[in-house]
Amino acid sequence: MDIAALSVAMSQVSTTQQASLQVMSIAKDQAEQQGQQLAKMLEQSVSPHLGGSLDIRA
Repeated sequence: MDIAALSVAMSQVSTTQQASLQVMSIAKDQAEQQGQQLAKMLEQSVSPHLGGSLDIRA
């Protein structure tokens, strides 16, 4: 196997992994922000006691 080709292939894999990790990090940050915003909205609810439990009969 050609050493130069192997080096290029390994570099491409590394770059792809770094890009994937960056995208996942951005998605994680956005999910955390959305969760915080949802919690804040629930705290500011007109009737915060409503929706705290769910009765289910099977």
